[in-house]
Amino acid sequence: MSAAAITIRLAQPRDVQGIALMSRDLIESGLGWRYDAPRIARGIADRDTVALVACDGQLVVGFAMMQFGDERAHLALLAVRPLYRRRGIARRLVEWLVESAQTAGIATIHLELRASNDAAKRFYRVLDFSETVLVPGYYLGKEAALRMLRVLRQPGPAPLTWRPPRFDPH
Repeated sequence: MSAAAITIRLAQPRDVQGIALMSRDLIESGLGWRYDAPRIARGIADRDTVALVACDGQLVVGFAMMQFGDERAHLALLAVRPLYRRRGIARRLVEWLVESAQTAGIATIHLELRASNDAAKRFYRVLDFSETVLVPGYYLGKEAALRMLRVLRQPGPAPLTWRPPRFDPH
């Protein structure tokens, strides 16, 4: 399997159970299961959330979910199956979401991760995320979270980038 064979698409209702199980096993392990199938289904249906899946044929090998606000986006979930890691899949998912956020005029993207997850910290740093604050006991009082941020533009009104064409009567 080459990285080029992996396709990325918007998540669909048929992906709900697989995403939920990956969240439980790869992200939420040891912390309870908050992103179960009904919650994933609500996220996929929510117009302010983008849910993506990375697929090797019909097999979902990774996914990401990001919620969009007026100026802030929150990368809520990102996971890739262990056998598919270190092939650029997570990077492609995040880059897709960052491009969507830029297009939407989002100023900042926020996320939380387990403070003990050194691999994830390195990954997000490479993608221009900065550490902002350590939150002790964030995960059910059991584990600290590290919050990270990527600034896409200065907060405030989104700059008007489109200008109507100038009419030249000559």
